Amino acid sequence: QVQLVESGGGLVQAGGSLRLSCAASGHTLSTQAMGWFRQAPGQDYEFVGGISWSSGNTYYADSVKGRFTISRDNAKNTVYLQMNSLKPEDTADYYCTAQIRGVYYWGQGTQVTVSS
Repeated sequence: QVQLVESGGGLVQAGGSLRLSCAASGHTLSTQAMGWFRQAPGQDYEFVGGISWSSGNTYYADSVKGRFTISRDNAKNTVYLQMNSLKPEDTADYYCTAQIRGVYYWGQGTQVTVSS
């Protein structure tokens, strides 16, 4: 069983910053990618960004490109989401995801609220 532990969510003012962290534990020796999805109130799940474990290539949704940055710590199977210049539209539940041995795992989600 794989467990994803998230931290860093909270309430911030527009223009502020947050850094989300997600560490994968369990059967994580074959991590292929880690990343983030989010779900705003009443909305569908949206891809935010991800990082390939083998290449280090990063991918971002157009809505966050230039404001959010994904980084990784391979030894810890941990991914970070640095969120700058936050907007009220970024308010959502953020979910950490990991692709391990071809299977996708999801964290419990952490709430990010951006006030105007």
